[in-house]
Amino acid sequence: MKTAVVTDSNSGITQSQGKELGIFVVPMPFMIDGETYEEDISLTQEEFYSRLREDANISTSQPSPKLVMNTWDRILEKYDEIIHIPMSGSLSSSCQTALLLAQDYEERVQVADNRRISITQRQAVLDAKEMAELGLSAREIRKELEKVSGDSSIYITIDTLKYLKRGGRITPAAAALGTLLKIKPVLQIQGGKLDAFSKARTMKQAKATMLTAIAQDLKNRFQDPEAEHTWIAVAHTCNYGAAEEFVAELRNLYPKTGKIIADPLSLSVACHIGPGALAVAVTQCLSPDIKVCQ
Repeated sequence: MKTAVVTDSNSGITQSQGKELGIFVVPMPFMIDGETYEEDISLTQEEFYSRLREDANISTSQPSPKLVMNTWDRILEKYDEIIHIPMSGSLSSSCQTALLLAQDYEERVQVADNRRISITQRQAVLDAKEMAELGLSAREIRKELEKVSGDSSIYITIDTLKYLKRGGRITPAAAALGTLLKIKPVLQIQGGKLDAFSKARTMKQAKATMLTAIAQDLKNRFQDPEAEHTWIAVAHTCNYGAAEEFVAELRNLYPKTGKIIADPLSLSVACHIGPGALAVAVTQCLSPDIKVCQ
């Protein structure tokens, strides 16, 4: 059985990385001042942040049903089945759309909603690829991904309240007060939902808050305080230097963990929080009989 792995660009996997990994990536569309762009095809990270700083009117959308079905049809000419891993169904209707479309494919397309986004979604996709190479079917992969859907966390600190205000997530008055007090909010993504977590006055304090949060998750939720069986990743929005420094700090704290990557946050998240953000994620590895962290 030959199983293809499909995701969307919200996973942070670029088109070129997808080709190297043998993963198919559906581009997420964005509307910028009335024009439609596709992530990593007609819209680069640099172009996106340039338009964001220019205060362009940016909104997210979902891939068209036609694009998704054309992608599946093309893949199924060479593969027996597909495991499709979109961004969390609680954050985008693209997952529900994919589930409806898959009904016409007689079980050959399995859509997994494992409630992840960005770098944790990326890890789910890599896990799916490894399971496919081990011979698991698309149905088995979907069940495994959905079983571990709650085994991840993302904590994010943002540099400015401007974009949360613009998106209506905080009031203008709260944004003005927070800016005056130089507050650095710490947000969390649990199960695909973006929520407030804590507040800090400096980036150093915000990082300390995030480190404490993942330490608690590792100890209490994952029973893995040294992260021997947990993936750790750093993400950012146009904040490369800080991300690399954070990776070095995490490597010192968790020497027994696997490789710690530092990737840009998906543009679907970035458009709501703006540039300068820094994030850390923890994702528990699949059961030892399926894979081992490396």
